Amino acid sequence: MSTLAVFINHLPGWILWTGIFLPVTTLLLLIITALIYKLQQVEKELSVARDPGVTASQLCHGQRYRSTRTAGHTTHTRAKD
Repeated sequence: MSTLAVFINHLPGWILWTGIFLPVTTLLLLIITALIYKLQQVEKELSVARDPGVTASQLCHGQRYRSTRTAGHTTHTRAKD
């Protein structure tokens, strides 16, 4: 038998539970919670925006572009730094 198999056979079950399974499960749940929170923030920002496409581009590219509306058309121009 391999060394790992012998080690696992002699390892108590509570060490496997508290040392491996519980921390990994907790970490995964925290990552999922953080992603859900971030998604809710982005959805909130998009729901408030007049033009969600512009807001999405600002989130992706920062504040590089400024949108102006004229006669129902939206144009994107570079923001002055």
